[in-house]
Amino acid sequence: MSATRLVKSRVRLLFSLLCLIMGMTMLLAPASTTAQTYQKAVWIPVDSTIERGLESFLHRAFADAQEQQADLVILHINTPGGEVNAADQIGQLIRQAPMHVIAYIDNQAFSAGTYIALNANEIIMTPGSSMGAAAPIDLAGNAADIKFISGWSNKMKAAAELNNRNPDVARAMVEIDTEFPGLKPKGTVLSLDAQQAKQLGYADDVVSNKEELLKKLGIQPDSLQAIEPTGGELVARWVTSPIVMSLLLIIGLGGIVVELFAPGFGVAGTISFVAFSLYFFGHYVAGFANWLHIGLFAIGILLMLLEIFLPGGIVGAIGFVSIVTGLVMAAYDTQQGLASLGVAALITAIVTFLLVKKYGVKGLFNKFVLGDTQRNEEGYVAPRDQRELEGKAGIAVTPLRPAGVVKVEGKRVDAVSVGGFIEAGTAITVVQVEGTRIVVAELEQKE
Repeated sequence: MSATRLVKSRVRLLFSLLCLIMGMTMLLAPASTTAQTYQKAVWIPVDSTIERGLESFLHRAFADAQEQQADLVILHINTPGGEVNAADQIGQLIRQAPMHVIAYIDNQAFSAGTYIALNANEIIMTPGSSMGAAAPIDLAGNAADIKFISGWSNKMKAAAELNNRNPDVARAMVEIDTEFPGLKPKGTVLSLDAQQAKQLGYADDVVSNKEELLKKLGIQPDSLQAIEPTGGELVARWVTSPIVMSLLLIIGLGGIVVELFAPGFGVAGTISFVAFSLYFFGHYVAGFANWLHIGLFAIGILLMLLEIFLPGGIVGAIGFVSIVTGLVMAAYDTQQGLASLGVAALITAIVTFLLVKKYGVKGLFNKFVLGDTQRNEEGYVAPRDQRELEGKAGIAVTPLRPAGVVKVEGKRVDAVSVGGFIEAGTAITVVQVEGTRIVVAELEQKE
């Protein structure tokens, strides 16, 4: 019996030790990120289209968060996607951030928005929200070339692997020809709702709303610091989108052409000025343009105007190059700037052709020629032809220094001397007449 009791005692002891070890393991195990205690949290919106203006704002927002010594950044994502290059830069910004970053997907995070979310440490979604559908397309809505798709697919897979997510899911979001059993047949791209994303390990959690998210994170709503874009940054986001950028250049160049056909500085010139001002202001606020680019554009405009009065082509050519350089260098991407300017130039050329066809070539120069007729009955008198005075002798009525008044054949006329000072009363002769300009010399000099 004593042996039996000894065995039972040892079993109970072993069981107690196992329970103790399990308990200590649970206590010492690292807590989930959502159970961490954060000292300072900031809320940053990532909405609308992903473009360079958003990238500029996020750089400023993350810098502000770091200055505030925040240890948590919550990205409130609701975007249909946007520019791949901008998303790539934003992803790099998130990866390099010293604080913990949570992507809170509210409604949608498609295409470039999915890539941004995958670079965060955690992804938390709301019911009814979706992510994925990241197949790249061009501005015309057509599928990108194979080389670009391959590169984008690799970036998506690398972002997924950052936090041990299945890279094949990311690949299926990009490549149409990739099949994902049970979710995506060939010929489509994969998108996930909140529950599917959680089952596949793409969403770390699903919460009903912002309040539930903050509660799980242990953050008091009144302690959450929101970093919002300024008015200038909102304008910059709008201006730096490729479509709006091209539209502003079209309006700016087209306004100049229309203004040349219209008398006075009117509506077209004002609209053109506003369009170019918005273009440079938006790119300046976004950090892409500087005063050098604005100065090049302004100098180019002045040189083009100067060409009207100094014909020859050289000044105008320099002005044209200066304008193009200023506009292209101010853009966030030289290639995109050239493309937008090319589209604008083509449409402006069409507008110019139509205006010339309607008003004729002369209409283009209405700004620079006198269009009114000066009639005698209205009091206008043309200067008399003085060429008959050439070779005639006369006398200086006043001193000529070198301009003065002379008397030739009984008529007082204004004249200039070619020999310097001529005293009053000196005999003179008219040596040249050019329009209303009469040139005289002392009579002794001619003899």
